[in-house]
Amino acid sequence: MPTLPWVTPHPAPAEGTTVVMASRFEVRSLRDVPRFFVKSLVAWKQVRSAPGVFGASLIARPLKREFYTLSAWESREALHAFARTEPHRSLMTELKPTMRTSTFTFWEAPAADLPIGWDEAKRRVEERRRADDAAPGKAPA
Repeated sequence: MPTLPWVTPHPAPAEGTTVVMASRFEVRSLRDVPRFFVKSLVAWKQVRSAPGVFGASLIARPLKREFYTLSAWESREALHAFARTEPHRSLMTELKPTMRTSTFTFWEAPAADLPIGWDEAKRRVEERRRADDAAPGKAPA
């Protein structure tokens, strides 16, 4: 299981809160894994210099066709600005056809709690997945 460990591009303030985002992506087939992995490394390079990011990590489970991301930001605005900036913006569009499922969850955490642990992030992603799956009108995967 390749894991890119938590990096801290910009130190978080000693006090205050951060916006944390965790995500899980599952690609449709094993054929899609190499492309998704390569593109995720492009986004990884971008996040390491993104304004407003306090930290990030990535887990790739190629044989399970799943990828997890975890990041902490100074604000939702900083996170959304990153998502709208190239190359991330184009990557989202390019990879959409390869996606089976994607789950995103957001929460606030004290800056002193960084880095956020993967156990906490995966628990929150799984809770979000269950909530999304239980939503009325949700089509089965």
